[in-house]
Amino acid sequence: MKIFRNRFAGVLSAVSFAVCMMAAPAALQAQTTAKIHGHVTNPIGQPVTNAEVRLTTDKNPGNNPDRKYEYTFPLDASGNYTGNDVKPGDYVGVVFQANKTVDFLPASLKAGDDKTVDFDMTRKEYLDKMTPEERKQLEEYKKTNAAATAANAKIANLNGLLTQSRADTAAGKYDTAIQAMTQATATKPDEPLLWMALGDAQLGDANAAFKAAGNKATDQAVKDKFAKAEDSYRKALDLNAKNAKPKPEYTATANNQLGQALGKEGKSKEAAAAFDEAAKADPPKAATYYFNEAATLFNAGAMDDAAAAADKAAQADPTKAEAYYIKGQALIQKATVDPKTQKIIAPPECVEAYQKYLEVAPTGPHAEEVKGILQGIGADVKSSYKAGKSGKK
Repeated sequence: MKIFRNRFAGVLSAVSFAVCMMAAPAALQAQTTAKIHGHVTNPIGQPVTNAEVRLTTDKNPGNNPDRKYEYTFPLDASGNYTGNDVKPGDYVGVVFQANKTVDFLPASLKAGDDKTVDFDMTRKEYLDKMTPEERKQLEEYKKTNAAATAANAKIANLNGLLTQSRADTAAGKYDTAIQAMTQATATKPDEPLLWMALGDAQLGDANAAFKAAGNKATDQAVKDKFAKAEDSYRKALDLNAKNAKPKPEYTATANNQLGQALGKEGKSKEAAAAFDEAAKADPPKAATYYFNEAATLFNAGAMDDAAAAADKAAQADPTKAEAYYIKGQALIQKATVDPKTQKIIAPPECVEAYQKYLEVAPTGPHAEEVKGILQGIGADVKSSYKAGKSGKK
C-alpha cells in the first residue's frame, strides 16, 4: 500500500504558537489536540477484537520490530477503537495483531479533529496485496462460513417451528401444529425430536376425534389419525436408536406416547410393550410409565392388563396410591353376587388393592369412594399404614 509522505509546514511557527498557548485558558488549550476513532473489519467482514490500533510517524512499510508507536488504542468487543488527546500530525494507523502489522492507513490529524479512520480489510486494495495462498484460504473460509451460516439459519427456523408447534398443540390447534412439524421433518428428516413433536400434534388430533366419536376408535377416520401418530413415534424411535449416542429420554417419551395411541386403538399388548420400553429406558420414572400403562389399558377396557400394569407401578413406587386404586377398579369388574346371601364377592386382590390405597392415601381424592366400596362388600377398612420414603410418584 502506498503511504502518504510527511507534510512539514510551519515548524517554527507551530513552536511559537505552542509557547503562547501555555498561558491560554483551558478550553482553548483543548483545541491543540485531536481525536481519532473507527472500526476494524477482517477480510471476511467480521469485526476484529483481539488486536489494537497504533499510531506511528514511521512511514516505512512492513513489519519493523523496532518501529516506535506514539499511541496505542485497544479494540473493544465490537471491533471499535477510540483515541483522545492525540498530538496533531501525519501518522500511519496500524492494526497490530499477534505481534505483527496486519493493516495500515494514513491518518493525518489536525488540532480539533475528531477523525474516523476505519480499517476495512474487505477493500480491494487490501485483498490485492494478499498472496495466492492467503486468497485460497480466504475463499475456503468463506465457503465454510457460508455453509455454517446457512446451517445455523436452518436450525433457527426449525427451532421456531418446534416452539410454535408445541404451543399450538397445547392450545388444541392441531392442524397448524401438524402443518408446521410436517414442514420441519421434511427439512430435517433425521431429527428424532421433530418426529416426536409431529407425533404429539397428531396424537392430540386423534384424541380430539376419539372424544368426538364417543371415546371410540371404531371409526376408520379415527383409526387413521392414531396410525399417523404411531408412525411418527416409531420414526423417532428408529432414528434415535441409529444415533451414535441414543438419548434415553427420547426413547422413554416416544414409547410413552406410542403406548397411549396404541391403547386408544385397543391394541393392549402392543401398548403394554411400549410402556414397558419407556420404563426400561428411564428407570427413575418407571412408576410413572407403568401407571400411564395401567390408566391407558383401563380406559381401553383391558382390565386384566390394567391390573397387571398397576402392580408394576406399585412395585416401582410403593407409595403411588393411584396404582392401587386403578388395580382395585380393574378387579372389581370381576366381582360376583352370592346367589344365597346376595352379598357382593370381590376378588381378594381387589380388596387388598383398595385397602392399600387407603393405607397410602387415607385422605386421598378417592378415599371416600373406596371406603364405600369396601363397606358395600363387607370388607375391612384399613388406614393405619405408614408409608415410608420411596422413589418418584
